[in-house]
Amino acid sequence: MKKIVLLFFVVSLCAITAAVAVPANRSLTYDKSAVGPVEFSGKVHADAGFSCADCHNPNLFPQMRKGGVEITMEKIYAGEQCGFCHNGDTAFEAKTSCNRCHVR
Repeated sequence: MKKIVLLFFVVSLCAITAAVAVPANRSLTYDKSAVGPVEFSGKVHADAGFSCADCHNPNLFPQMRKGGVEITMEKIYAGEQCGFCHNGDTAFEAKTSCNRCHVR
């Protein structure tokens, strides 16, 4: 009986993890910004040649779930989080392209 309960727990945990990650063909909306919501498109990033692991690693976004990391403009402008790539070299610069991410 204990093995069945443990198996159920492990399968449930895997299903929950898969449900909150953003696959390459999906989008995720962050609506806590006063400047306007931000929609993250897994497709746009995958089409640009990036994999999930390019961002979801201990240095950028260690947790693959919505709300797992507090995203701030200060960190982005400092070259952390989204700003690691959105620096004007790898991708458009976050500091000068607010409306590319924040939509009203």
